[in-house]
Amino acid sequence: MEIKILHIDSNHPILWNQLEQAGFKNEADFTASKDEIEQKIEQYQGIVIRSRFKIDKKFIDNATNLQFIARVGAGLESIDCDYALSKNITLIAAPEGNRNAVAEHSLGMILSLFNKLNQADTEIRKGQWNRESNRGHELDGKTVGIIGYGNMGKAFAKKLRGFDVDVICHDILPNVGDANAKQVTLEELQQKADVLSLHIPWTPETDKMVNADFIASFSNPFWLINTSRGKNVVTADLVQALESGKILGAGLDVLEYEKLSFETLFNDKNTPEAFDYLLKSSKVLLSPHIAGWTFESHERLAQVIVDKIKSLYGKR
Repeated sequence: MEIKILHIDSNHPILWNQLEQAGFKNEADFTASKDEIEQKIEQYQGIVIRSRFKIDKKFIDNATNLQFIARVGAGLESIDCDYALSKNITLIAAPEGNRNAVAEHSLGMILSLFNKLNQADTEIRKGQWNRESNRGHELDGKTVGIIGYGNMGKAFAKKLRGFDVDVICHDILPNVGDANAKQVTLEELQQKADVLSLHIPWTPETDKMVNADFIASFSNPFWLINTSRGKNVVTADLVQALESGKILGAGLDVLEYEKLSFETLFNDKNTPEAFDYLLKSSKVLLSPHIAGWTFESHERLAQVIVDKIKSLYGKR
């Protein structure tokens, strides 16, 4: 039986080429609307997506011959996973593909915040030579707390091995700690951490998890790194903690407002007050959801998806 796969987002060419070499039939549609795709999805056994639109119940009901959904990324939150599984549709993701990129980005954000690299660079370009106000901190001797100890969390802990730091982790699953991080309760992590790095998906349990009460539960002022999902952090509560000094600095690769139009957000008349604070604060380092978006991970993500699709059909 011929397996037809619809690609609705562009990816590294090795994905298309290797699937073709393995005998799958590829078709692409990068421009049609969700409704238009729903009209023809019954023709396909597989679909390869990134983030163009949500795969919801209505979409799945139209996909009467679908055998798998492959997302070229780490998370599956854009898919109604329970409903897809109830229809015997296999779900494929590739957290292995960009875990190293996310780990390196997270480490880079910590080192930049600790050493005020962006602030110092900006000041020098303005003709200011301020040494004392740019005195930094060392990572040595600190305790780094990781929430979410899956592919991303483990990769980040591995990167920290070169530093003289204590690494602790918290996860909803038991017994995931390893030689690179000791698993602890959330309470112990909040008691000990000097740095908090989030490596969790966006779920009903993690939505708005980092709020005022969560932040207040930390014993010490701490730095926050978020390369997970923007809606896991309540921006207004983060800003309040930055102003009070409870959070010493924040490295944010993702933002609560990502699903809104950033063209509108950057218009002063429409910018949320909390977002405006982030844009102006020297305590905050921002990047546009690129932690896992390296040239190397672009290829690696595609290769992981190819390998998993081939494995599903017993191909080599």
